[in-house]
Amino acid sequence: MPLSQPALVLNRSWQAICTTSVRHAIVLVYTGRAKIIAPDTFELHDLNSWSDLSRLSQGPLIHGVSFNIPVPEVVILTGCNIYPQPKVVFSRRNIFKRDHYTCQYCGAHPRITELTIDHIHPRSQGGTSTWDNCVVSCRDCNEKKGSRTPEEAGLQLLSRPRRPAWLPFVTKNYGIRPGWEKFLGELYWNVELEQE
Repeated sequence: MPLSQPALVLNRSWQAICTTSVRHAIVLVYTGRAKIIAPDTFELHDLNSWSDLSRLSQGPLIHGVSFNIPVPEVVILTGCNIYPQPKVVFSRRNIFKRDHYTCQYCGAHPRITELTIDHIHPRSQGGTSTWDNCVVSCRDCNEKKGSRTPEEAGLQLLSRPRRPAWLPFVTKNYGIRPGWEKFLGELYWNVELEQE
């Protein structure tokens, strides 16, 4: 369904700030709070001029009662200059992504049900739940480590854990749409997940 597909939202400075549904993007354009960007030419369009492009479009169309419009992939806000927050939410899912679903002690790739989150400096010794103190661990390594530090348990980390620097709103459920590539900066394409 085209209306539920994702659309990239840019601020007035042409920086990606979030994604939304195509339905909501069209509402933003209809109410004058955004314009549609033609990814090939970077031209800005309101609904009328965007509708005129429907005759030339080879992609999917949204059919209205009296009009057809190409499915917009990118919109730019007209009156808002919000800046993206580069921080990634600290969550179990994002720790698993950062560590590539790999045990950070032995390098094993077991099923996800056999992976746990381990506190490098144990909570029983005052360790906190932070990006640099939590890693993915297989059950065997987690049991071997117990409530000790890796050094005390004779284990060694494969890599030092850090806060990831990717844009989570882009890869949330749908990955990258072709028309977004020109608008996602070097941050998305070149940052390694384990760098700050």
